[in-house]
Amino acid sequence: MTCVSQFRWTSAACTDVGRVRERNEDACLAIPEQGIWVVADGMGGHAVGDFASRAVVQALSALPAPASLEGAAENARIAIQTVNQLLIDEALKLKVRVIGSTVVVLLACERRCSCLWAGDSRLYLFRDGHLKQLSRDHSQVERLKARGLITAEEARHHPAHNTITRAVGAAATLDLERLTLEIGDGDVFLLCSDGLSNEVEDDQIGAILAANAADPTMAADALLRQALDNGGRDNVSVVVIRAEDIGGGSDMTLLNPEV
Repeated sequence: MTCVSQFRWTSAACTDVGRVRERNEDACLAIPEQGIWVVADGMGGHAVGDFASRAVVQALSALPAPASLEGAAENARIAIQTVNQLLIDEALKLKVRVIGSTVVVLLACERRCSCLWAGDSRLYLFRDGHLKQLSRDHSQVERLKARGLITAEEARHHPAHNTITRAVGAAATLDLERLTLEIGDGDVFLLCSDGLSNEVEDDQIGAILAANAADPTMAADALLRQALDNGGRDNVSVVVIRAEDIGGGSDMTLLNPEV
């Protein structure tokens, strides 16, 4: 028995090296028929960053069709943990300090979805004309913001704004954060690397999604172009996903996040 979604899913994924970097160390995945979407942003330089992000995406693309949302989340967690050890072993073999990658993965089953993530690649929800960041960056500036030591504006220009505190391959123990959400008709989800979120303000992201909410391909292309027009100083990856209810209405509730 496999998990059957009560929504019709349409999605689009795109990635670009940007205007400054020589290599694209991002990777993304969209398999709407299986209810799985991923963005990974590799790190480590010298061609190992793209190895890391590809390893994450390849592992998640090979997941079996789940029987439940909990099963999907557990399978994804095991796959990412396996890649975590693979990257640690590879770093030791190549004698480099770290080979790592952020990850944000969205899984859908029946009327709910779950997100698992580590690092600063993000999940946004665009619902009823409003954009909300659902994931919480695992970064040094996020820690400073949480303690009230810097403002959101100061965080954007802080010297440590690219310093992440959690990633696949960064430590023997990987804590993936998770949240679960009830899906609503017309919900639009956005997965992205920091090449988008660092270049494009949230109000710009919201405006682009509002203008292209019915067409994920147009939305993804417009977001990517905006990041490039704003400087394109990093690799940019975008996955836009739209849910269309084919089975009636539902209550839209954010369930308890898990760490």
